[in-house]
Amino acid sequence: MSHTTTDEPARTASGATVPVLAFAGIVVAVMQTLLVPVIKDLPRLLDTTPGNATWVLTSTLLSGAVATPIMGRLGDLFGKRRMLIASLSVMVVGALVSAFTDALVPMIVGRTLQGFAMGAIPLGIGLMRDMLPRERLGSAMALMSSSIGVGGGLALPAAALVAQHTDWHALFYGAAGLGVLAIALTLLVVPESPLRAKGSFDLPGALGLAAGLVLFLLPITKGSDWGWSSPTTLGLFAAAAVVLFLWGLMELRVKAPLVDLRTTARREVLLTNLASIMVGVSFYVISLVLPQLLQLPSETGYGLGQSMVVAGLCVAPLGLTMMFTAPVYARLSARYGPRTTLLLGLVIIGAGYAGGLGLMSAAWQTVVTSVLIGAGIGLAYSSLPALIIGAVPASETGAANGLNTLMRSIGTSVSSAVIGMVLANTANDVGGVAVPTMHGFRVSFLIATGAVAAGLALAFFLPRRRPAATTQLRASSEEDANLARAERALAGEPVDGEAPRGFRGRVLTADGSPVARAKVTLIDRHGRQAGATLSDGDGGYALAVPAAGPYVLAARAAGHGPLAHSATHAGGDRPVDLNLTLPGETVPA
Repeated sequence: MSHTTTDEPARTASGATVPVLAFAGIVVAVMQTLLVPVIKDLPRLLDTTPGNATWVLTSTLLSGAVATPIMGRLGDLFGKRRMLIASLSVMVVGALVSAFTDALVPMIVGRTLQGFAMGAIPLGIGLMRDMLPRERLGSAMALMSSSIGVGGGLALPAAALVAQHTDWHALFYGAAGLGVLAIALTLLVVPESPLRAKGSFDLPGALGLAAGLVLFLLPITKGSDWGWSSPTTLGLFAAAAVVLFLWGLMELRVKAPLVDLRTTARREVLLTNLASIMVGVSFYVISLVLPQLLQLPSETGYGLGQSMVVAGLCVAPLGLTMMFTAPVYARLSARYGPRTTLLLGLVIIGAGYAGGLGLMSAAWQTVVTSVLIGAGIGLAYSSLPALIIGAVPASETGAANGLNTLMRSIGTSVSSAVIGMVLANTANDVGGVAVPTMHGFRVSFLIATGAVAAGLALAFFLPRRRPAATTQLRASSEEDANLARAERALAGEPVDGEAPRGFRGRVLTADGSPVARAKVTLIDRHGRQAGATLSDGDGGYALAVPAAGPYVLAARAAGHGPLAHSATHAGGDRPVDLNLTLPGETVPA
């Protein structure tokens, strides 16, 4: 896959860019929990069976899972801001469709359209990566990444209040209004990124991924209704395995794939995505358990007898804490790196669930649990995009973060299915009504703790990145990670366990003055980006090569024209100085 940037200069991001993008993410996340307060009433409201009513929630989940990686790739190709506005527009249309109907099929159609907006989260992260200066990037990405939890947490009490005092269709009118506001603010405040991936959209890859995801997620979400050992459930799982395997083979042979599986297979990307599934599992457990515990009648002996609105308010600190954790994450990550903050976040989540096993006898105790788990999830979610961005080329951030967001969605889907099954199998039958038990709640918390333990094991094997205090490095972007790599190579230290080999030299002006912070990009014979870094304070740079052969070294810096040198690497370290004031010339092998 080849990558490029446009010659169009990037508009400077204003101080309002980050809040507007975060607001868009929160609006999108609201769609996921919008109907939670009225789930039990949906069969009556839509005049259908309980089994059919679950499609109102399942459709949003499926469309969101499909749209997230696809919109990320479209953003890389055609503009992230453009695709963000398109995602929000589809969401508004879907909300209006749902607002004007009481019938099942139109409601499912509207909810499906609303799910397409989930792609806004990785698109927002990509825009921040492309536009923001280094000192603002860490906290901004943390806030955007956490918006999916913030929106979900804040939507619960707001939706409960609306559903309790007005017609339930007002939920969709409100969602449409928020979507329109997000679109308007994005048009006014957010600039378009000049970065583009070169190539075409992989339509067969998109269709294959969509089919595989639907075949995989459908039995996960409906397995409890169909039976986990039923021919339908097992057949769909088998079909998903076959389709995704064939899709993977096809993607490996496509010149410009929807998902670069070779990049995805890198240790840092793979382990981060797997850890994201575990974080998604742990995040959703508390959202399923605490509202039910709070609303169960006190006559059960363990229910807390709270109203729908009070239950939502007790869980709301989950989202609020995630939002306020973003600046804390930025400081921790700047000093210790995103790997450490991910590990710390998972430890805090585990402590929250372990402590929550004994904090279920009063409403205030659920607030304490929500705050603690929210802090841990905020740190963990904030670390994920930084880890992904540090491991992929800049022109793939939309697609890569889209895939990472998809992994979180798979985690929440698995959590919903497993916890739903646990609560159903441990429930007591009271007058024909299944009432969840305290045993079921505690087993659910233990499952979340187990998911956190698995996430910790995965995160532990992520590559370590040493912070460089002399240059105040931040491992929250690809350029920062590569700058650390270049400095180690220039110092003669091993890089990724191997002796440094590749191109090294200095970026200079005509009079021999060094050019600091110049972007040096390595392009292979196929026109694909093979590496990138920034020159240090003395103009020095170092780039490792994946294999011997011809390359192009492209250099660019503020106040200087772009420069391209061709060079051939035959082994060892190849010295090449780049003079930004001279026209491109061929460097002899």
